[in-house]
Amino acid sequence: MTDPKTPSSRHAVLDLAPLELDCMNMLWPMGEGTVREIRDALAPRRPRAYTTIMTIMDRLARKGIVERKKVGRAYIYRANLSADEARSQALGQVVENYFGGSKEALIAQLDRPVYPSRVRIAASAASGSMVSAAVAVREGDEHE
Repeated sequence: MTDPKTPSSRHAVLDLAPLELDCMNMLWPMGEGTVREIRDALAPRRPRAYTTIMTIMDRLARKGIVERKKVGRAYIYRANLSADEARSQALGQVVENYFGGSKEALIAQLDRPVYPSRVRIAASAASGSMVSAAVAVREGDEHE
């Protein structure tokens, strides 16, 4: 039997798309809200069409991240987990998947300085330039 606090891969918080997470970050402080309220809260930072937010909230409901109830012509959405629970779940996934379950390894990683060459590696890899990425790795290795 699975632990109810352990998400399936389908319901994992880290699996949320950026706009899904933005919608959740608007919904959590509200407690509950309509698509219009979520869209209005999101608008100063990330303006989107009403229908886009409606689609995102429907997707979150199908994933089980939120529940909804129809009131009049609108749905009212409520998160199925708190922001703190989501952060704990996401951090637990990172610890398990990237650090072999070791919180100590995560803490050790956080204590390491981030070198500018690491940023160049990511940028080079993202642009598809593997030669540049390899050069950046060698440059970064010289500084460590």
